[in-house]
Amino acid sequence: MSTVADHRPAGAYDVSLPEDHPGASDPAYRARRDAIARVGAAHRPGQAIPDVEYTAEEHAVWARVQAELGELHESRACRAYLRGSRALVLPTDRVPQLREVDERVHALTGFHIDPVPGLVDTRTFYGALADRRFLSTQYIRHHSVPHYTPEPDIVHEIIGHANMLADPELADLYEAAGKASRRAETDEALQFFSKVFWFTLEFGVVTEDRVPKAFGAGILSSFGELHTYANPDLVEHRPFDLAEMGTTDYDITRYQPVLFRADSTERLLDDLHRFFAGYDDDAYARLTDTRPAHRAAQERTSR
Repeated sequence: MSTVADHRPAGAYDVSLPEDHPGASDPAYRARRDAIARVGAAHRPGQAIPDVEYTAEEHAVWARVQAELGELHESRACRAYLRGSRALVLPTDRVPQLREVDERVHALTGFHIDPVPGLVDTRTFYGALADRRFLSTQYIRHHSVPHYTPEPDIVHEIIGHANMLADPELADLYEAAGKASRRAETDEALQFFSKVFWFTLEFGVVTEDRVPKAFGAGILSSFGELHTYANPDLVEHRPFDLAEMGTTDYDITRYQPVLFRADSTERLLDDLHRFFAGYDDDAYARLTDTRPAHRAAQERTSR
């Protein structure tokens, strides 16, 4: 929780920002976060998604980031993502309303985009995917650092995830992930699943035309990650290994130093669908019990 003094109207939705957040010491930004969060907090399933009155400054942040990311996507994004992006056709000069993104994505793949005031708990977020519903924030990152956000904002949710959800093949994968998360009854099994999700749908890399292409929404919505993910001096690309992903820790506050790279999008989709279809607490136990033997086998092979 930030220690910056608040001057908020009674009944405001209280958004907590850590002290190192770019907007923590900006009262105007914090007031905007509260106002936008109230829109998401008031929404109920089945209701029309209310629009947010974005400011000129917020539209400018979106336009800048969308233009710069779009240019990088042409050469660095995987083909499946580009299919979704070209089908969804997000505005380039303004922040899109979730209402219009929801309508378009639903028409394309049957997924809905539902507003939430901020971060939701892990089970709720992943579980919603099983119902073909993606929970999205509506606020945008602080204008002082348009290329960075310490938490998911509408740039990440829409440019990253909604573009993927606009492709039928990827939308089916998200649904399969949600169903797998619901079968993870223990916190340990859910954490293992969450790490696999992180290293694939958030930070996955695939080989296309013999070069690494960005697959995950976390890379695809980050100007910095798109510049570093394929640099062998900055990032280690490990073989695509779901069991290792599930036991590898990561730090969300820095560019990822370790990524897992699939030989092709087809292999990534096949392996993930197989993993999600059979995932539950028993599968988690089998995967973690075999890790020492698996690692020893890999070491013997590499000698």
